[in-house]
Amino acid sequence: MNTQHIFSIQSLDFYYGASKALSNINMEISLRQVTALIGPSGCGKSTFLRCLNRMNDPIPGARVEGTILLDGRDIYAPDFNITELRQRVGMVFQKPNPFPQSVYDNVAFGPRTLGLTRVKAELDEIVETSLRAAALWDEVKDKLKQNALGFSLGQQQRICIARTIAVKPEVILFDESTSALDPIATGQIEDLIAELKKNYTIVIVTHNMQQAGRISDSTGLFWLGELVEFGPTDKLFTRPDQELTEAYLTGKMG
Repeated sequence: MNTQHIFSIQSLDFYYGASKALSNINMEISLRQVTALIGPSGCGKSTFLRCLNRMNDPIPGARVEGTILLDGRDIYAPDFNITELRQRVGMVFQKPNPFPQSVYDNVAFGPRTLGLTRVKAELDEIVETSLRAAALWDEVKDKLKQNALGFSLGQQQRICIARTIAVKPEVILFDESTSALDPIATGQIEDLIAELKKNYTIVIVTHNMQQAGRISDSTGLFWLGELVEFGPTDKLFTRPDQELTEAYLTGKMG
């Protein structure tokens, strides 16, 4: 089976000032699959995730060497439009961060800002479609004017996912997006990710190895800024190539 890749990462190094946070990362991210990044805290997995949509750019002294290709185009090339990049590569953060506005305005924010719709009926349709895709429509359809901050954390995170979906991205990055949630809400987000991969490429950072095992197609283990091993999740969890991977997965390290 020939799997298509949407991201190709080649010889990526990343620096915070003089400090090197990522070293020689090489990885292909497959289209419409879930790629999980695991490893101990501070090992570079969130830094790597943020390289994929240039969220590290505003950090003073942040510097990238190497290449990240999105559909064959270098996202760090001077002529690559960052607004276009962030539309195509959306992000859901660790803590739910809905705007202190209505559910409707949260989801409508991106399409309005980017001018994706011309009439209110089109915007209404995007809001409904996005909330349906985030498995939230039935819970909020009668509460669209209510402040998003009044909902449970799990619902707030799904509002954020709907807000991300509304601008029609190709890739959605999840940065430990269930770590603030209870087990039931976490299960709902995991089910949602399994559903979303039919239409989107998903990359998740998680410190929960069981979660990576449950929902990802491929897994990469980061360790001290290096990608120790990357491959199909079932193989990595059962027959890892590297001793360090096995030690980490069995709890001897990390």
